[in-house]
Amino acid sequence: MFKIIWLLLDIFLIGLILTRTPNNGGLESFATKSNLLGSPNSAEKLLNNITWAVIFSYFLLAVKFNFSS
Repeated sequence: MFKIIWLLLDIFLIGLILTRTPNNGGLESFATKSNLLGSPNSAEKLLNNITWAVIFSYFLLAVKFNFSS
């Protein structure tokens, strides 16, 4: 069960990292036109918080698997 959750977290984390816009303004025109997550600053803060939460969960499960085997 935990291995399935770990795999899903892995895929979600890869997707999160790939959807992030770089700070050099690569997709700046899209970020300013899109009002999907509110303002670009609030969307970036939300994505940062989600990314850190997923990373923390991923490493907790990795440590659990390391000690259980």
